[in-house]
Amino acid sequence: MEEEPGTTPGPDGATVEECEDMIRRSFRTPMVKFLREHMGKAGCGVGEKFVKAVNCDKKIAGGYVRGEGIMVCSNHMITQDDVNQVVKHELIHAYDDCRAANLDWADCAHHACSEIRAGHLSGDCHYKRELLRGYMKLRGHEQDCVKRRVMKSVIANPYCSKAAAKDAMEAVWDVCYNDTQPFDRAP
Repeated sequence: MEEEPGTTPGPDGATVEECEDMIRRSFRTPMVKFLREHMGKAGCGVGEKFVKAVNCDKKIAGGYVRGEGIMVCSNHMITQDDVNQVVKHELIHAYDDCRAANLDWADCAHHACSEIRAGHLSGDCHYKRELLRGYMKLRGHEQDCVKRRVMKSVIANPYCSKAAAKDAMEAVWDVCYNDTQPFDRAP
């Protein structure tokens, strides 16, 4: 018999119920509030049900799916900060999807651009996070981190080979890394 969601945590993570509470708390953080507000201004409101806690089989923290919203993988979340990071990162993808009428997630360059922006603007690659991951480089760490994480994500796209992902990332890097919308500058 399958367990009811929210009754038992994943091997190392939160239950769906605990994660839903953390998602609600993330909605009160300044950056998530800012991103939700700008999604609304761009014509794509983000209600409470836009971000869902789910148990995931894959070793991912979460994801964004057009027309469905954001999923946060509760069984891979341990702290409030983990949830906040996933929500911020995925809201940037949702914002990109909202503002770009022609965004095609099967296009490696489009996917790479949104990943560059999400990695750069969400704080995924802050030096403290990198140190906790075991990456000790002090100079240029942020761009190296963004590139590493873009490659990991775009390679997982069934339409993008490793070579196509690398070519796409390099082709769009300057434009997408410097595109800080809806922020005035990278936070």
